[in-house]
Amino acid sequence: MKTYYYDHCASTPMSPTVIETMSDVMKLHYANPSALHRSGAEAMRLAERARSSIADKMGANPKEVIFTSGGTESNNLAIKGSVNKVTRESKHVITTAIEHASVYESVRQLEALGIHTTILAVDQQGKVNPEDVEKAIRKDTVLVSVMHVNNETGVIQPIQEIGAIVSKHPHVRFHVDGVQAIGKVPFSWKEWGVHLYSGSAHKFGGPKGVGFLLAKEGTELASLLNGGEQEFGMRSGTLNVPGVVAMAQALRITLENREDRRMKMYAMRHRLLEIVAEIPELLINGVPTDVTDNAAPHVVNFSYPGMRPEVMIHMLEKHGILASTQSACSSKSLQPSRVLLAMGQDADRASGSIRISFGDEHTKEDIEILGDRLKMVVDKLKPLERKP
Repeated sequence: MKTYYYDHCASTPMSPTVIETMSDVMKLHYANPSALHRSGAEAMRLAERARSSIADKMGANPKEVIFTSGGTESNNLAIKGSVNKVTRESKHVITTAIEHASVYESVRQLEALGIHTTILAVDQQGKVNPEDVEKAIRKDTVLVSVMHVNNETGVIQPIQEIGAIVSKHPHVRFHVDGVQAIGKVPFSWKEWGVHLYSGSAHKFGGPKGVGFLLAKEGTELASLLNGGEQEFGMRSGTLNVPGVVAMAQALRITLENREDRRMKMYAMRHRLLEIVAEIPELLINGVPTDVTDNAAPHVVNFSYPGMRPEVMIHMLEKHGILASTQSACSSKSLQPSRVLLAMGQDADRASGSIRISFGDEHTKEDIEILGDRLKMVVDKLKPLERKP
């Protein structure tokens, strides 16, 4: 039986070209890029070429690209690095209730250390109201952190509107977790008033363990790691040369023909929403339409109230469908989805969510197969429903 991988939000497949490039760099350029000898200098040239390529694709200049180990570190560096760089005693951070754990838990950790925090609510579709951001900003506010695309529901946040609001307050930085957005939705981080934008290679066809943080020129961060002075003094550690080279190539590939790819995925999302709507036991979470301004093209989230999600995940896997519950970071937790609870769903619905996320390898025919197997699995599981 053919297996269909519908867990792109957790990690995307690497193209053979990217794998080959990374392998070649590992074989030929193994020297430490900080070394003074020729091999080290060659490795550094490769890394800086990758930095320039990423900067060009992301609308930045090379000095605004900080290499990290991935999205989690980028988010931690943006948040804690911003707060720790401010020396005054009273500091305030604003975020939302539906952020990825690497943002949400970072803010909670700061709160435990005495930093004032505001966790903004969202509406039933999972969107934050920009007016709530404006009301929450105070004289001691240091940072506003709002994700671009939600990793569970695919809901797009009003980043441009929030950026315009934050721009009225020169003492406040605006951080955006863009991990699920890159290659999926259009954006212009600088023009939108964003100071810090996080990315992770394995979410757009690159390797795991490498990512970047875009930091607008003049935005200083306190380093999380003590050691050398790599990455403009903001991220110590030996540079992962094979990783950043592969990441630059993967980014170039994912941004090629981006609009055509987006429209293809939106068509698949539209069809999957139709199929799910035809199954009475399944309830769509997030944006239940194909309006492109409100939802990313590659994610559909639905719940089966009364059914444990891991049961459905394993049943789907028996029929060749690989999907997930919540985010990959929380998928082994038996707790209800924090994101769905924040959207006003009850614990039963928030505990039974399934996330389908697809990519370039999928076709309309694949979605029809997915739909058939969803219906088959639901029919088999109906006798096992937990009754309220």
